[in-house]
Amino acid sequence: MPSTMIFLNLPVADLERSKGFYERLGWKIDQEFTDDAAACVVIDDNISVMLLSQNFFHNFARRPRAITTATVGAVYALALGSVHAVDALVSAAVAAGGVEELHPDRRMQEMAIGMYGRTFLDPDGHQWEAFWMRGQ
Repeated sequence: MPSTMIFLNLPVADLERSKGFYERLGWKIDQEFTDDAAACVVIDDNISVMLLSQNFFHNFARRPRAITTATVGAVYALALGSVHAVDALVSAAVAAGGVEELHPDRRMQEMAIGMYGRTFLDPDGHQWEAFWMRGQ
């Protein structure tokens, strides 16, 4: 196991729906850390997403959770190895029930400095930025 890992803990309304969504992105569910209240989604050796039922999520924070279908609580950015990988991930997200958010002005600015990115929202409104940077 790597010495440094990132675990994103996301509240979800429907754990089974969310597990299916992330599996359709090509990410794996780690059954060892999955039960009726939470699921561990492995993105790679260093990054995992913990999908937590909304009731279980309240054990981790005293403040109210963000209603991500109406507001942005955070943006989860993934640097990928190619433009094709960005397009493939966002296409998979949309096919799995996610929504692509378009930001044409920002995309033009990014392209001018050697970046390519696209945005998608998962079924609970969590915002993901898939991007590629020249020279990465």
